[in-house]
Amino acid sequence: MTRETDRQNTHRVAASDDLEVAAYLEIAKEKAGQEAQADGASLQQREAIIVVDFGSQYSRLIARRVRESKVYCEIVPHDTPWKAVEHLNPKGVILSGGPASVYEEDAPLAPAWVYDGRLPVLGICYGMQAMVHQLGGKVAPASKKEYGHAVLHQNTPDEPIFRDLPSSLPVWMSHGDQIATPPPGFHSLAYTDNSPVAVIGNDKGMIGIQFHPEVAHTPQGKMLLQNFLYGVCGCQGLWTAGNFVAEAVQSIRDQVGDGRVICALSGGVDSAVAATLIHRAIGDQLTCIFVDNGLMRREEPQRLRRTFEKYLKVDLVYADAAEQFLSALKGVVDPEEKRRVVGEEFIKVFDEEAARIGKVDFLAQGTLYPDVIESKTSESGVSAKIKTHHNVGGLPQTMKLTLVEPLRYLFKDEVREVGLELGLPEEMVYRQPFPGPGLAIRIIGEVTYEKLETLRAADWVVMDEVKANDLYREIWQSFAVLTDTQSVGVMGDFRTYGHVIVVRAITSDDAMTADWSRLPYDVLARISNRIANEVPGVNRVVYDITSKPPGTIEWE
Repeated sequence: MTRETDRQNTHRVAASDDLEVAAYLEIAKEKAGQEAQADGASLQQREAIIVVDFGSQYSRLIARRVRESKVYCEIVPHDTPWKAVEHLNPKGVILSGGPASVYEEDAPLAPAWVYDGRLPVLGICYGMQAMVHQLGGKVAPASKKEYGHAVLHQNTPDEPIFRDLPSSLPVWMSHGDQIATPPPGFHSLAYTDNSPVAVIGNDKGMIGIQFHPEVAHTPQGKMLLQNFLYGVCGCQGLWTAGNFVAEAVQSIRDQVGDGRVICALSGGVDSAVAATLIHRAIGDQLTCIFVDNGLMRREEPQRLRRTFEKYLKVDLVYADAAEQFLSALKGVVDPEEKRRVVGEEFIKVFDEEAARIGKVDFLAQGTLYPDVIESKTSESGVSAKIKTHHNVGGLPQTMKLTLVEPLRYLFKDEVREVGLELGLPEEMVYRQPFPGPGLAIRIIGEVTYEKLETLRAADWVVMDEVKANDLYREIWQSFAVLTDTQSVGVMGDFRTYGHVIVVRAITSDDAMTADWSRLPYDVLARISNRIANEVPGVNRVVYDITSKPPGTIEWE
């Protein structure tokens, strides 16, 4: 899916990219002998690419690139059986990179169905080596490891994977093994100075590439991926906001039936889009609950309540549970425990409100794909749990309600597209993300009312300056963190021993990876000066310049 607006620095797909996709759509239409509909695709029209994950740090990025090309994509562990994916109507498979060597004991390999000939396959880096190893070729340690930029030279012209690409192109390599002997039926399609066999293919649509087309360091990598999606797999580009809304509405109706749903509105775009989508599907069967947990920013509960009542024409219940949450968090220091406590208290509030409403069957949440990925440890062991999201990992097993999660397989920018498709205002759709546990995980150590007030005051300054300098839409997230460190300072003629505030501002596409935002020095200076002067008890401000990885966006 691609966004319709063109505001600068908000990670839209350029018009030239849309033209590239349009060209491939025309080819796919001719091959399929039918029109790819812009809206209202039925479940039978669904198409998908399966990314088999071998533990690569770039697996999520592969999925992003596929979806940017208007093709649905899901990431699955390397040992996933065919029965678990056939309902998606896969049109092709991409084998991800990975840290292992295929000739090592217990190295992860693809399931047999990947190679049975029913689907085209694109193996990337380790994925290529796994393909070679499993199909009878030979992989060996390279005499020279290849990390960084390289120049790829084509051996044979007119290969579909290289359509409209130059005979030589810059690529990004990251490997220590190489192809010694291709499998039977495969031939070399391209090489680099250090990799004599850098691309291979056969006549069944199986292709292996030693480089990473998904990263920005391979400038024409997106076109190569589109060649695979449209030229090899015959995809039609059905993954649009309109199609998603049509399918999601039907799916919600099928799941809920005549049941009643309550939805937690947090103020973020995720819950707002989920609520609007569910309301379109089932109307008055939905009741939204806005819980004031006492962990929100200054004046936020009042502003959000006004916004909800203006734009979301749904039944809205306001629950003031600030004291309940603060009491439950008393003495809690561990960040994972904070997340679990907040999740449990939310469910308690929902159970209480559901009892007042009457019979309720479902709880709706704005869970996203990154939440799911980061909260789980795959059964195959190639994906490690980073943290528990209260949406997916912090809910008690005794919860009485069945979950409805219509956004569970969307990235954040896709959610925003859907929000615009549903008619939500940009001020709501482009609101910066705010964590479910709220300020509880932006306070290091125990959460108290006094610490919350200090953090709220500092965060107010950060947001005020970011907005005043027209930086709000350029930054993925900007906020303050109250550390558990105090430092010596001088204010006037007096020695102080005050709190240390961390300012965090990052840029990102979907929160899977992130980089620290290069805020102008004068903006940082004003933020620091205002916090030190306006927030009692704070005498030092520092700026976090850690990317993700190795850090996370939030401190806890």
